[in-house]
Amino acid sequence: MQRVCFVARVKKEHLDEYKRRHREVWPEMLQALRDAGWRNYSLFLRETGELIGYVEVDDFEAAQAAMARQEVNARWQLEMKEFFELPPGQRPDEVFETIEEIFHLE
Repeated sequence: MQRVCFVARVKKEHLDEYKRRHREVWPEMLQALRDAGWRNYSLFLRETGELIGYVEVDDFEAAQAAMARQEVNARWQLEMKEFFELPPGQRPDEVFETIEEIFHLE
């Protein structure tokens, strides 16, 4: 199992709406994440716009690839695109910067 932490940047002017959208994640998106092997998935958002994510997966690259193949993910990423500071032509789920794990209690 891999524990993965990642960061991204949400535009400050969209923080409230971004939080609201994540209180209402589509059921089919939640199921797609589960089917792709995403477990114990959490997002944390600072008022600066820094988004910190944590997920447990068997293989992060495989889990990302499985989501990339899902039509519901393409729709979700298109809707979320406006909230992120992104390089041209990229989706939010393509710019996660992973952070090296250096300690785990277990």
